[in-house]
Amino acid sequence: MKATLRSLSFLCRYGHCLPRCSLGAGLLVLALSASAVICGSAMGDQHWETLYGEVRRGDVVSLETILDWLEAHYIGEVLEVEVERENGYVEYEIKMLGPQNQVVEFEFDGHSGQLMAIEGVRINEMRRP
Repeated sequence: MKATLRSLSFLCRYGHCLPRCSLGAGLLVLALSASAVICGSAMGDQHWETLYGEVRRGDVVSLETILDWLEAHYIGEVLEVEVERENGYVEYEIKMLGPQNQVVEFEFDGHSGQLMAIEGVRINEMRRP
């Protein structure tokens, strides 16, 4: 998903609401090689260090793995990524813009990497053959 990442815009939410970070503005540091998402903000490093450790241990699937799966199965550009944690459960929510300007949201279980839900219109037009 290398080409898609150039236009990627994140809303990182990991127990707190954070301001939107944009690659174009240089406000986002994306560390996919470290299998973690780090978003510059006033949020403490403890939350991200915890997530990074979970990804490194294999308890949580890396964002890179999720994005690679999406690229293999769907056509579109990533608009937004949210990482949420509730009661120890990690979930990735990814919004994509499809070829017919449709916006579709994908929800993944952060622990197994399984696609849990898809919401949007004309989803079938985004599926790769």
